[in-house]
Amino acid sequence: MTDTTYTPPKVWTWDAASGGEFANINRPIAGPTHDKALPVGKHPLQLYSLATPNGVKVTIMLEELLAKGIDGAEYDAYPIRIKDGDQFGSGFVSVNPNSKIPALLDQSETPALRVFESGSILLYLAEKFKAFLPTDLAARTECLSWLFWQMGSAPMLGGGFGHFYAYAPEKYEYPINRYTMEVKRQLDVLDRQLADNQYIAGDEYTIADMAIWPWYGALVMNKVYDAAEFLQTHTYKNVLRWTEEVAQRPAVQRGRMVNRTWGEPSEQLHERHSASDFETKTQDKL
Repeated sequence: MTDTTYTPPKVWTWDAASGGEFANINRPIAGPTHDKALPVGKHPLQLYSLATPNGVKVTIMLEELLAKGIDGAEYDAYPIRIKDGDQFGSGFVSVNPNSKIPALLDQSETPALRVFESGSILLYLAEKFKAFLPTDLAARTECLSWLFWQMGSAPMLGGGFGHFYAYAPEKYEYPINRYTMEVKRQLDVLDRQLADNQYIAGDEYTIADMAIWPWYGALVMNKVYDAAEFLQTHTYKNVLRWTEEVAQRPAVQRGRMVNRTWGEPSEQLHERHSASDFETKTQDKL
């Protein structure tokens, strides 16, 4: 790969890995690559995920529902190790044909109902349990606008900035500058919104916060891409205030641990089957 202008061929063909940290799992076709059944636990909700930002959205939501005393939100969570290609197993593809985490199977419905795409899962759970989504039309619309803002914006942060700044095999000025400009604009959007609101969609903590925090909170806390200084994230004071406030929620702290397979061992909970799983981790820290 050289730093020269690229002339696309008349017809693109896939004849080599693209390079970068995730090159071994990237391919231009869908569908399963191997037969592998998914484990199934005893609870109504079965989650197949990993503690990436998209996965953390859903585990935070489930832990918040349980913190409200909603027993129907009990769940089993199993890790899908994306670097190993677990997302291309036949069982996972049957739950999410797009082969992306997270994916949810609701066994309380007959037949069991699959839900995929993180924003869809958040909305599904909010409507199912009537929580973290305002019922007033104006407030609900504002919340959903910010939920879909995240769905449209985060690819610029992750697949755009994160890839070219942190994961691409070589660094090139144009894509890094292009996506840096967009990410800083997004942070400014959030900072202006949070200047007049405690939470993203107003004074109420909602699924909009749960969707946005794992991406942009992690960014300003320097938990992803090691880019806080580069982006000068300390200048987004309102985003930092909101990030720290959400981070103090016990359900958020638990949700961040579920399906985490890296980092400090005390912060990892590969599988989650009951609240007692966290108690074991707490004891490990003592």
